[in-house]
Amino acid sequence: MADMGAFRDAVVAWAAGGPGEPAAELVGRLDVRTVVLVEGPSDIAAVDALTERRGRDLAAEGVCVLPMGGAMSVGRFVDLLGPTGLGLRLAGLCDEAERPYYARALTRAGAGPQNIFVCAADLEDELIRALGARRVEELVRAEGDQRPLETFLRQPAQRDRTDQQRLRRFLGTKKGRKIHYGRVLVEALEPDRVPAPLDDLLASL
Repeated sequence: MADMGAFRDAVVAWAAGGPGEPAAELVGRLDVRTVVLVEGPSDIAAVDALTERRGRDLAAEGVCVLPMGGAMSVGRFVDLLGPTGLGLRLAGLCDEAERPYYARALTRAGAGPQNIFVCAADLEDELIRALGARRVEELVRAEGDQRPLETFLRQPAQRDRTDQQRLRRFLGTKKGRKIHYGRVLVEALEPDRVPAPLDDLLASL
């Protein structure tokens, strides 16, 4: 049985130059109505963790959170999925530096700024600020990453950075670490400490 992962794969293949028919067929079969465009899989991990905490099932609601593999691709995905393509409702979760790309593409598709949810630096930065550096370090130790963290913090390049900057850098130093901690950090949040971009995105869906 096809699931939302199959739709994601079909859209990514289509954006890379493949046929559009598989994605179009899955839209009807899965009743996809909304696509949230994000940069990568760590964003999906965080969104999925928060929706699970709140007892929601986005796939059952017809919502697909789709990783584009980089913000520069947003125009291509909007053309395929928006009014000129599959006619789906579009939203975006992005970093501040990516806002102009999202704004141009989504405005062209008739989706205003209220459909773009912007993280100050990136989602990891938002989560670290919400939890506090000390709590994040506790979580890193609990996940078995104390030794890699200590090795990283001893690097001369880290001396002049803040604790928050160091932790954000650390999460990006190993493939898959951002994805893993996207879920870990969200699961550790107090209900009233969810970063606004994530909270507002879910409220809009």
